[in-house]
Amino acid sequence: MKARIKALWRGEVSLAQAFWTVTLLYGTLINLTATGLMFAALAAGLPSLIAVAMHLLPLPYNVLALMGVWHSANDYKGRPSHAAAAQMVTALWFILMLLI
Repeated sequence: MKARIKALWRGEVSLAQAFWTVTLLYGTLINLTATGLMFAALAAGLPSLIAVAMHLLPLPYNVLALMGVWHSANDYKGRPSHAAAAQMVTALWFILMLLI
C-alpha cells in the first residue's frame, strides 16, 4: 500500500489510472460518502464542528489524487493537451470536493 501511494505521488502511475480511477471514480465515491456522513451527523444533532470534520476526512486523499494526476501529467508522453486537460479537470474536481 505504501509503495502504491509513493508511486502515485511521484507520478509513476499512468495518467489514465491516476485521473479516471484514483481521482474521478474512487475519489468521488469517497467524497460523496464523507458528505453523506456529514449530513447524517447533522441530522443526528451532533455539533457542526464534528460534521465539518467528517466532511473534510477525505482531504489527504484528495491532495494525493491531485498531486498524482499532476505528476503523471508532467510525464505523459501523449498529446500535451490531454495532460493539461487532466490537470485542469482535477484541479476543478479538488475544489468541488471541498464544497460538496
